[in-house]
Amino acid sequence: MRTIKHAIITGATGMIGVALIEYLLNQGIFVTALVRKGSKKLERLPLHTRLYKVELDLTELSCEEALLASGVLKQKPDVFFHLGWDGTFGDSRNDMDLQNRNIRYTLDAVRLAHRLGCSVFVGAGSQAEYGRTTEKLTASTPAFPENGYGIAKLAAGQMSRILCQSLGIRHEWVRILSIYGAYDSIKTMVMSAIYRLDNQETAEFSKAEQLWDYLYVKDAVRALYLIADCGKDGAIYPIGSGTTRPLKEYIFAIWDKMHRKGQISLGAIPYVKNQVMYLCADISTLTKDTGFTPEYTFEEGIEETIKWYQDNKKNL
Repeated sequence: MRTIKHAIITGATGMIGVALIEYLLNQGIFVTALVRKGSKKLERLPLHTRLYKVELDLTELSCEEALLASGVLKQKPDVFFHLGWDGTFGDSRNDMDLQNRNIRYTLDAVRLAHRLGCSVFVGAGSQAEYGRTTEKLTASTPAFPENGYGIAKLAAGQMSRILCQSLGIRHEWVRILSIYGAYDSIKTMVMSAIYRLDNQETAEFSKAEQLWDYLYVKDAVRALYLIADCGKDGAIYPIGSGTTRPLKEYIFAIWDKMHRKGQISLGAIPYVKNQVMYLCADISTLTKDTGFTPEYTFEEGIEETIKWYQDNKKNL
């Protein structure tokens, strides 16, 4: 177990980044958040004496002049959480030039972590690294990604591990499954359902027969903290709940928590090409190495998510 006193985070204004910052601050840890210049999402981050906000784009992670101007080099973090990534939805997933740049940004992040004196690098991968499978996902599950995003995440994980080894930094790579919670994208199933139902609309879905693994963001960031604190060097950890339910059960759970506002229409849209029909993380190694187990049921997490949405929808 390591003692984390100060963490640095890219992708700090995303759903996972915001929740991770809140969790780390509650643990008494200092946090430096690297945020995109002029980002409107900066207001998502709290005002806190232990939170430093530095405007630094992913493109500038290797720029000595930009780093000196930002003041980030004056800090000495223990852990570097690299969550930042461009092109995570839609057609951008197959923008090969963009995804290739993301690999470079990841390697730049490792070098920055080394220059800052970090002893641990935690990189955010994705379920997309695996492609389609019918078994629980482990570190050793064969990876056959089917889009540029998944290919780039896989390459970034492997290349950053080798670079960390050469620089003497512990490397832990997490393959994140389906996470939901505050600041989730409106493009996801969970948040789009909440939005449409809250507006008394019909939320349309496929037949929703997929067996799926959902994890609340507060559980996900606790897993990230535990991995940084006591995960094993070179390990790959799939992050999910470790259990599945038919997707339609999640949909009806959301509807129930919305007091059955609006309507649900299953089978209204076709499955996408190469639809993944089974997704589940094997978290046994994660639990063994770190002690992590989820604390929230889907119903508990979705209730908090709906409350957050209703409290903040005017500003979204």
